[in-house]
This record gives sequence, structure tokens and C-alpha cells, in this order.
Amino acid sequence: MRIPAAFVLACAAMGLFWSASPAEARDYRYCLYEGFDTAGDCYYSTYAQCMASASGRVAYCNINPMYSGEPAKPRQRRKARPHRY
Repeated sequence: MRIPAAFVLACAAMGLFWSASPAEARDYRYCLYEGFDTAGDCYYSTYAQCMASASGRVAYCNINPMYSGEPAKPRQRRKARPHRY
């Protein structure tokens, strides 16, 4: 009875391992800095979230230096106008 139970458990573990999706990387725009620490906690999407966490502590919020931001939008090209001679 132990061998079939171990086999079922091993199959379930392998199924969970293979079906797991990779973690989604996300850049957060704001970092919370406490004191003069060089490393901050960069887990805030908005300035208001960061300031709410900083409230009551000796901390401040600043823009994440590693934040890549929105990807640049391609510039639209103008249509060529016919020349008048």
C-alpha cells in the first residue's frame, strides 16, 4: 500500500512542477527608503501606496532607479505630400 501511495504522490508532485507557470516579473515605480539606506523596498505602484507605508516612520518615497517605465511608442510617420512644381 505504501508504494502505490508514494507513486501517486510523486506523480502529483511532478504534475504540479511541470504545470507551474514562471513568475511574472514586474517593475514597481516607487521605492520606500528608511534612514540613509541605499537599498529601498521597491514594491509600490503608486506614490500614495508608498506614502501610506511611510506614514509614521522615518522614511520617504522616491522613484525606483531601475524602473523601466512604459515602452516607448513608435512615432507615426507622416504621409508624403506630392511636390508642386
